[in-house]
Amino acid sequence: MGQFDGKGVIVTGASYGIGRSTALEFAREGANVTIADVDDVAGKSVVSEIEKIGSSGLFVLADVSDSVKCDEVVSRTIDKFNSLDVLVNNVGIQPKDSYRNVEDTPESLWDRIIDVNLKSCFLMSKFSIPQIRKVGGGAIINVASVQGIRSKKLVPAYAASKGGLLSLTRQMSLDYIDDNIRVLAVCPGGIDTKMVRDLAANEGANLDDIKGRYALTHPIGRIGNPVEIANVILFLASDKASFMTGEYICVDGGYNAVGSSAGAARDSISVNK
Repeated sequence: MGQFDGKGVIVTGASYGIGRSTALEFAREGANVTIADVDDVAGKSVVSEIEKIGSSGLFVLADVSDSVKCDEVVSRTIDKFNSLDVLVNNVGIQPKDSYRNVEDTPESLWDRIIDVNLKSCFLMSKFSIPQIRKVGGGAIINVASVQGIRSKKLVPAYAASKGGLLSLTRQMSLDYIDDNIRVLAVCPGGIDTKMVRDLAANEGANLDDIKGRYALTHPIGRIGNPVEIANVILFLASDKASFMTGEYICVDGGYNAVGSSAGAARDSISVNK
């Protein structure tokens, strides 16, 4: 018996990285999992993995910065699973051309990062909350970033989106506490995901060298694995965290505890998706 047997769960941005690991861990605990993502091939592959585990999965092709698609994700989840208990707002982007100061950031790039990283969480929550309320309550877990707390140079849009997500987390926790809906956030540090590999490929660099450079910014001496974030998300969504709401949890190898040197902070990158 799993701790989420028969529960309906939505994970956005679940084709890769933290989202994928989170979807699979929920499935191992008996949940029915909907994956919302723009990559249909990878997303459907994760659904196949979920079904091999023995749980039920659903893939919805969706850009969740679009309200119509968010409504569809929730509606199709209810149609297939009959309930929604947990929403994980995981989707996020930090494009390689976004490392600019405010003066040099195009308005279109700013809007896209805010739409995907922050607006999507508002929209998915907007459509999910009525359904979570119907089952007597549940949890919304937002995947933010250490950059929402402790930033670095040249990431104004990303830092603003993640800081805003932490504020939205606190606000929703208060507004929906009477509905027994707990709202929490996770702030990952550098995580070994597709983004790391893409960055190495773009730079023509050795993957181990890239990972080693980022490891220097984390006192624990390495970057994290997606499942290490997924495990915390499952804990926060479970009854074991029933007295927690409105908080953020750093899962960052000590990055936020002591910070990093100016040079390391300047050269580091958020690789948590």
